[in-house]
Amino acid sequence: MTYVDTSDISARMFITVLLFLLIIAPLISLGVLRLFQSRKKSGFMLIGGGIAVYVLFQIITSLTQA
Repeated sequence: MTYVDTSDISARMFITVLLFLLIIAPLISLGVLRLFQSRKKSGFMLIGGGIAVYVLFQIITSLTQA
């Protein structure tokens, strides 16, 4: 059994992956599911919400990076 060394992962990368796994991916996944259920308005709103969260996160990180 081996251990994975995570000491070289930056905090920014950890938060990015955490945000992606907890918020962005489920929103897009639910949006695709709604599209397959023929609920187009709800599906596109969920996918748009996932994209909006990603864009908002990119703007916040670019402003706080300085």
